[in-house]
Amino acid sequence: MTDDKSGMNGFPPVLGLKRHHPEWLKVRIPGGEKYHRLKLLMRNLDLHTVCEDALCPNMGECWGRGVATLMILGDVCTRACRYCAVTSGKPRGLDLSEPFKVAQAVKAMGLRHVVVTSVDRDDLADGGAEIFASTVTEIRKQSPGCAVEVLIPDFRGDEGALRSVVRAAPEILGHNIETVSRLYRVARSGGNYERSLTVLQRAKKWHPDMITKTGIMLGLGERKEEVVEVMRNLVEVGVDILTLGQYLQPTKGHLPVARYYHPDEFKEMKAIGESLGFEHVEAGPLVRSSYQADKQFQATKSNVGVSNQA
Repeated sequence: MTDDKSGMNGFPPVLGLKRHHPEWLKVRIPGGEKYHRLKLLMRNLDLHTVCEDALCPNMGECWGRGVATLMILGDVCTRACRYCAVTSGKPRGLDLSEPFKVAQAVKAMGLRHVVVTSVDRDDLADGGAEIFASTVTEIRKQSPGCAVEVLIPDFRGDEGALRSVVRAAPEILGHNIETVSRLYRVARSGGNYERSLTVLQRAKKWHPDMITKTGIMLGLGERKEEVVEVMRNLVEVGVDILTLGQYLQPTKGHLPVARYYHPDEFKEMKAIGESLGFEHVEAGPLVRSSYQADKQFQATKSNVGVSNQA
């Protein structure tokens, strides 16, 4: 893995940033009344948030305005992607009451947009798809005006599992491609690039009015032309929203950052994505899959044909 001092990956080199985060990646320490209220609510309902488990740099900002991404199916992942901070290992059972508890939390928070994601559960026959579908349905029951976004795993390519989630008709179905095909073996050994593209393609084919969404991390050693090629692949399978953010190494045991991208480079990639045909591109050093998800939905839904009232 190169730190790209010569700019060999197709982007201009960003020097002197190998060991320390640059100034534009610094964030405030989480705090505030809404942040602490949300944290207490999650603990009381025994729920997990990807904000905490994945060490999201936007947690303080999002929680401060009463928005969070809820993580279902426990907090232990059956895969061990080398970029991810979520604990990997053998999950401890399954909480069948989780859809109801998540819906309770959404109602208590008064959300108009919620993101529901999960760990990978390859130990389950359907990968947890029915819990996803039930969670969407239960949220609709308790908070009928709330737009529901799901960020799903690949369900090992199981067509029936994916169908059950699509049938529940979330406003947005997201599945992250994460990186370029060449780096899957290094960064995402449990995943498959073509399989992830197929998940997004099938979802759009089965429910054309549902917004599809994906995300790419920059800084793992990808080349510019590879990122553009991924964008083209995603547009070809009908993805509506793309997020681009900077990879940050969670611990010394995870993949190192190959390079840090300047905010201007993210602006360039955003412009390229928009020119290729995405309905919306959210790009920036601190952008993550669910960052300002509600604003992304509002900016995209009229073009895709979503009829949700949120």
